[in-house]
Amino acid sequence: MTTHYLNVIDVEATCWQGKQPKDQTSEIIEIGLCVIDLTTLERVDKHSVLVRPEHSTVSEFCTRLTTLTQDQVDGGVGFAAACEWLRREQDSTGRVWASWGAYDRKQFESQCAATGVEYPFGPHHINAKAEFSDSLGTTQRFGMAGALRLRQIPLEGTHHRGGDDAWNIAALIIDMIRRGVRFDHP
Repeated sequence: MTTHYLNVIDVEATCWQGKQPKDQTSEIIEIGLCVIDLTTLERVDKHSVLVRPEHSTVSEFCTRLTTLTQDQVDGGVGFAAACEWLRREQDSTGRVWASWGAYDRKQFESQCAATGVEYPFGPHHINAKAEFSDSLGTTQRFGMAGALRLRQIPLEGTHHRGGDDAWNIAALIIDMIRRGVRFDHP
């Protein structure tokens, strides 16, 4: 396991206001990644990979939330190629990875199971949302934007865009590490 770096992942997926249409499946349409150097506590890499959905379309609600349009994601890579990029270019099976909550991990697990694509991560996932609450000694769960406000860290970029959210989550993780939370192990 490579512990010098931590991959922070945030995904955006097709979504709808109200009930999900019966003929649609929620699919990842953007994978945001920020790499933290655990030695220097710096964010050293940031990516946003658009992923072309195969069993859903981008709703107006989804576009309002994420700013992503159907035309944009139609130009993205396939899900299998995105997972291969994570494995090959980001050592995703060797590095510990973190996300804000369990949604991102569950979305990957579900989509990989449904499509037969190999899961792109190793077994070591950290739920940064739970770690944040634990670090404050509370059971209250905070959204990413609320956690940033609480810690007086500015939100950079566009909220609900994968690359920007991963970047902001990484800032929260660095803040937690400086306060004594360990993120270099499962």
